[in-house]
Amino acid sequence: MHMTTTGIVLREVNYKESDKILTLLTQDRGKLTVNARGCRRKNSPLAAPGQLLCYSEWTLYEYRDRWSAKEGDVQREWRKVRKDLDKLSLASWFAELTECLTAEDLPAPENLRLLLNSLYALEELDKSCLQIKAAFELRMMVLAGYEPDLSGCAVCGAEDPDPRFHLNQGVLHCAKCRDALGPGISMPLSRTALDAMRYVIRCEEKRLFSFRIPQADLEQMAAVTEAYVLTQLERGFRTLDFYKQMAL
Repeated sequence: MHMTTTGIVLREVNYKESDKILTLLTQDRGKLTVNARGCRRKNSPLAAPGQLLCYSEWTLYEYRDRWSAKEGDVQREWRKVRKDLDKLSLASWFAELTECLTAEDLPAPENLRLLLNSLYALEELDKSCLQIKAAFELRMMVLAGYEPDLSGCAVCGAEDPDPRFHLNQGVLHCAKCRDALGPGISMPLSRTALDAMRYVIRCEEKRLFSFRIPQADLEQMAAVTEAYVLTQLERGFRTLDFYKQMAL
């Protein structure tokens, strides 16, 4: 079976002397594990499309329930991102989180669009990395079924509480209602940061990064979105650790 589709490399692992095992997020089949034979050889036609984050048109073939790459035509390399180590490390974090939250062999077009739009934002938009990071993390968690309830206090129902965000429960609460939610960490949120998070959850895809927020509120929002990811998924990520080291 042969298939032609577009897809981006989420992960690359060297295999044998000259091969790579690629994790692709494809337009038609979602996340696929693909063998790229000879990808690491000099002048291999798969060398360029087989790089992390390259978005290409792929010709794949399936043999004994395994996919292999036959051809790859690069559509976007994100050259500006690759030249900036901070942006490249952040883009790598986007790829790792996308891989974690995308099921194998199931179409996930929204995940793919979110990743591509976020890479475009890093490369072309005059937005801070922190804003792009926070918006990406929250929106990807929503797509994966981890949408937090930001409508009001989960205990008393107040629509405009003095907000705190409970990371384990994924809900807002008032300061006076904290004990009713049980163990876990709660983080403060300014109303401006809360409004930005509500916007990210509900806005159109193409407007995801079109919000303005003061730096202090953005830092608070970004701290919450990152902590929410790590709490809900109950694991660490090497690319996130590297990005944070670079950002120091």
